[in-house]
Amino acid sequence: MCRFLIYSGHSPILLSQLITSPTHSILTQSYDSRLRLDQTRPHNGDGFGVGYYTAAPSRQRHSESEISLRHAPTEQDNAIDLGPEPCIFTSTIPAWNCRNLERLASKTVSPLIFAHVRASTEGALSDSNCHPFSRGALMWMHNGGIGGWKLGVKRRLVTDVADKWFEMVSGSTDSEWAFALFLDTLEKMGVDPDDEVKQRNGFGHTTLRKAILKTIERINGYRMALPEEVRQSSDTRSLLNFAVTDGRSVVCTRYVSSKTDEAASLFFSSGTDWREQPSAAKTGPPKVGKGEYKMERRDKGADIVLVASEPLTFERDNWVTVPTNSVLTIHNQTVLIHPILDEYYNHTPSFTRSGRFAADQGQTTTDGMAEKKSTKAALTRDTSVDVLTQGAAGVTLAAA
Repeated sequence: MCRFLIYSGHSPILLSQLITSPTHSILTQSYDSRLRLDQTRPHNGDGFGVGYYTAAPSRQRHSESEISLRHAPTEQDNAIDLGPEPCIFTSTIPAWNCRNLERLASKTVSPLIFAHVRASTEGALSDSNCHPFSRGALMWMHNGGIGGWKLGVKRRLVTDVADKWFEMVSGSTDSEWAFALFLDTLEKMGVDPDDEVKQRNGFGHTTLRKAILKTIERINGYRMALPEEVRQSSDTRSLLNFAVTDGRSVVCTRYVSSKTDEAASLFFSSGTDWREQPSAAKTGPPKVGKGEYKMERRDKGADIVLVASEPLTFERDNWVTVPTNSVLTIHNQTVLIHPILDEYYNHTPSFTRSGRFAADQGQTTTDGMAEKKSTKAALTRDTSVDVLTQGAAGVTLAAA
């Protein structure tokens, strides 16, 4: 199983503060993943990818009249338009062994970052199979696997998407085909994924959320269309931790196609500053994986939101567990959590899901810090929960 990380902030952050510097950074997780149980493939060493957005030029432009009032153009006036598309760097080299990743991360800043380290379940070791995947301004990652993929689900999915999304796929992973299905779903909803205005201004978090939920619904439909004898004789459950962004909003899912099992782990943290903690013994330049970071909260606002398959710190109070079979949305640094109300939603609040299926897939469903106690370690979800915001005082739930 893979690990992924998302940063969304009001201000750009240096990539190294997430990817290389923290003690349990995603680079460290590529060879020391505390929440992976697969002893046959203990490393996330099948390549990695980093995707990030540059500052939006539209926010930096001024009208001609405004510029004429100044006697000299400013640096912002002369800003180069890099377009809405993210910059994506992928490699089949294990993240812990890529010197270029360290160089890139130490000199690059961005307000919205996707990072992914891969442990392949489908697809060969190649750049085309490394996450994140993108189309225009849209960027996509996946942790998990589509159940019944080689038993007929792939055939049904591939033949169900429009030609242009079929032709877009360059790799062989179920994750990239899921992205093609997401784009096809957007189009079927009446939203053109290639619309230049929406590429610039965003598709809207509600649209992205509806599309990702419809994508999961279609995947479940392919599974249920398999012959009865196939479904009875084989395990066709899916782990679908998806993440998508248009450069403005972010939507993630923590999902398993089961009413009794837990999904693969997913956590979030929010606050006002992601800061390295001072150390009296620290001397010289920063070293990979040697920094102790903490999410600080100086007020009730949330300037930064992190989402991760595995926490970047061992401070439990920094992280909140996303409930199984939920969709998490980040918009304007506000975190919203909606239950996914389908045939796999369990309406019994006291029911305890089993972690056995995730464990069989090399995953765990906890945060690895059971020895500590915190009231914020997890959220209790029922059908009335719609919006979640996290501030300095903790977690607040609002009814739908």
